[in-house]
Amino acid sequence: MLTFLEETLNSINKNHVDISSLTIILPSKRAGGFLLNYLKRDTSKTSFAPTIISIEEFIEELSGLKIINSTELLFKSYKAYINTPSKQEKDEFDVYSTWANTLLNDFNEIDRHLIPPDPFFNYLSSIQDINHWYLKSEKTKLIENYLAFWDSLQDFYDTLFESLSKDNLGYQGMVYREAAENIEHYNINNAKKKHVFIGFNALNNAEQTIIQELLETGNAEIYWDTDVHFYNDKKHSASYFIRKYASEWKFFKNQAPKFVSNNFNNEKTFTIVEAQKNIGQAKFIGQYLSNLSKNELNKTAIILADENLLQPVLQSLPSNIDSLNITMGVSLKSFPTITFFELLLFLHINSGKEFYYKNILAILNHPLASKLLSNTKGIINSISKENITHISYSRLLKLNQNKETEILQILFGNWENKSENALSSCLKILLHLKTIKKTSKLDRVVYYNLFSVFQNIEKLNTKFEYLKTVKTVQNLFAELISTTTLDFKGDAYNGLQIMGVLESRVLDFENILIASVNEGTFPSGKSNASFITYDLKNQFGLPTYTEKDAIYTYHFYRLLHRAKNITLLYNNFSDGLNTGEKSRFISQLEIENIPNHTIQKSIINPAISISESKLKTVNKTADVINRLKEIANYGFSPSALTSYLRNPIEFYYQKILKINEFKEVEETVAANTLGTIVHDTLEIFYKPFENNFLTVDILLKMQQEIEKEVATQFKKTFKEGSFSKGKNLLIFEVAKRFVFNFTNYE
Repeated sequence: MLTFLEETLNSINKNHVDISSLTIILPSKRAGGFLLNYLKRDTSKTSFAPTIISIEEFIEELSGLKIINSTELLFKSYKAYINTPSKQEKDEFDVYSTWANTLLNDFNEIDRHLIPPDPFFNYLSSIQDINHWYLKSEKTKLIENYLAFWDSLQDFYDTLFESLSKDNLGYQGMVYREAAENIEHYNINNAKKKHVFIGFNALNNAEQTIIQELLETGNAEIYWDTDVHFYNDKKHSASYFIRKYASEWKFFKNQAPKFVSNNFNNEKTFTIVEAQKNIGQAKFIGQYLSNLSKNELNKTAIILADENLLQPVLQSLPSNIDSLNITMGVSLKSFPTITFFELLLFLHINSGKEFYYKNILAILNHPLASKLLSNTKGIINSISKENITHISYSRLLKLNQNKETEILQILFGNWENKSENALSSCLKILLHLKTIKKTSKLDRVVYYNLFSVFQNIEKLNTKFEYLKTVKTVQNLFAELISTTTLDFKGDAYNGLQIMGVLESRVLDFENILIASVNEGTFPSGKSNASFITYDLKNQFGLPTYTEKDAIYTYHFYRLLHRAKNITLLYNNFSDGLNTGEKSRFISQLEIENIPNHTIQKSIINPAISISESKLKTVNKTADVINRLKEIANYGFSPSALTSYLRNPIEFYYQKILKINEFKEVEETVAANTLGTIVHDTLEIFYKPFENNFLTVDILLKMQQEIEKEVATQFKKTFKEGSFSKGKNLLIFEVAKRFVFNFTNYE
């Protein structure tokens, strides 16, 4: 099987005597790497390679701007926001960061599609005004501020554009707009430079302008990766964009599009597998791969439509996989280390002079805490034993016997609700973790990436000073962690390939296994994360969910063009947002039923092993008998006898072996604690009068001491739990009433 890139390379070699002078532009850097690898393999003599770049690199070259990263853009855009004249009050940075990304994505779309900003923002502002039209002449302050925000968008957009341009930076859409405006000038200065565009599908207006300009002046050629089956079907959305360009671009009035192949109708075997949850899919993938030879594995790709499948799949890989390349990153958020820092930031957001015990226990029970502190179990047991519901930093020091004061200060010292203290503390923790010798390579990589995230936030905050509180750090941390990934290193061109849908562009494999082919995942559902209404998108020619569906359709069917064995996995388990519905793409394949296509179906159910449960027996040894006699001499309590009759094994563990369940901190006085307090109070009252007759005077004196003695017993049994307010105060009064009623009856 010749791949699309191999076929394209053969065509380029036929059409050009010297390909070293060409600039070849592909959708991604990864595709460029594969093309270069094919070029090396097929070139017998030493020669210069052509310039192979991604579309993003080409756009940066055309525009003279560098694409800014999303974090820096958030800070720089906030500066532009507060410098934009507006009637409405400006939001604080932590509020701004909750809605800014949606607006910046909208700016991105507007610029990538070369929408004129003036009429667009006027139209958008007018729509909002109509939506909040009142019969009353007066508008509330809230509505006025809301409408003022929409009126100020044009100014905000212009201020941001100007601010970024000064630093030769731009968000992606802005860079695309600049590139499209510069294309004529670039074309004149590079009249002899030949460009080859390979494997593109859905082009934004800026890309279309650039490519058309180069094609019409004879400075470019373009190779499409589509199939006759879809191209000739006017209703099939897999070739929606390519058909559109073929009918609308001037260049194609006299020329047919290059490379409309005819591979989809060849013999193919489809296996549609219904599995339960991600684990079921991952286990099937492992089993499937275990049956492949080394040669077959080199022709195999696993496409994960849902990135959450990556870790289960990696855990399920069989032993015959000796060469592996993973082109999709693992989200940093999926590692336990991140949870520790989320808990730590949450602790300091919700703290005063003392910390709530549950927040402390959540941190101390985290595996990372035991790497930082040697006595986490001791502190946890002390908190539970002494029934501490609120605990100060100084008390924590005492519980840890004044050891490891430095790390305790970093973790639980007063951060004073300052962002700089939060950031420096998190960085110090990571530096401390770095010094621990017994740390896995993966953990070290996670620490390094996490350190980079905090360091990046600290640098930006030093420059802009927008982060004031721990809460603002937490919000930005959550935002960055969700977009930061760990990248794997592997053999990019040999062995098994694991990738996401976008990474598979222009690549071909004989054996394809696509996981999570569920409706709502592949294709994804409708996304409304935009301030631009559907009718406004339609009016100005911005892509809607229809175009986005066509993109997914293209990616899916393009993967099938040259593949011979295709396995489509979907999760049939209905849980939360996942409906357990197979993708429409699977249904389309089943309905089309092409003669050369063999479709097999299977349902994978988890193997259930039934094991016989045997009764546990405990022999009454001499030691057991002696322990029973000890208990008998002291006296069997009613609860002990009940336990012996109802659950003998529990009686054995608790009374004979003295193994008790971990005692939780008691926030509200439990019924058994109340009983103990009442019994102990009465015992204190009655013990001095053992073997004596009680008189009314003695009982009246007891009643005078009830409040004092019940309070003493509360402090003794309920330890440091508070009973001065809330439910516990009511229970304190109930305990007093119980003792009073008893002595009254006496």
